[in-house]
Amino acid sequence: MSRITLDHAQKIMAAAFAKGAELKMKPLSVSVVDAGGHLIAFQRSDGASLMRERVATGKAAGALAMGMSSRKLEEIAIARPHFIGALAGLAPNGLLPVAGGIIVVGDDGYPIGAVGITGDTSDNDEIAALAGIAAAGLKAQ
Repeated sequence: MSRITLDHAQKIMAAAFAKGAELKMKPLSVSVVDAGGHLIAFQRSDGASLMRERVATGKAAGALAMGMSSRKLEEIAIARPHFIGALAGLAPNGLLPVAGGIIVVGDDGYPIGAVGITGDTSDNDEIAALAGIAAAGLKAQ
């Protein structure tokens, strides 16, 4: 697998929303980006607030840009807040150092894209992202 496709993105979003409904999460928004951080697809639940596309995409693209999940970026932000603050201004598609942004890797272990979810707690956003990635038959980093 050398890239993430629109079909993958649609499966990821459907499964993430299903997981959100199963766990009675607040309205979720899901962004799927390719290996270059370009948006492939975005979808939001009814009732999701206005900036959710930018937040979800920032989680996904920021994780991809730094080569680690947005949860790991959060750990760095706690230890080195000035670094993450400065870095966020450089990230063309945003960078949000909270859980919910997961890198998707191909069979060779290299990134093929990322998923970002927002709307509930960051931990729940990450649970939905992982469920979506697995349902699409893909691997999380």
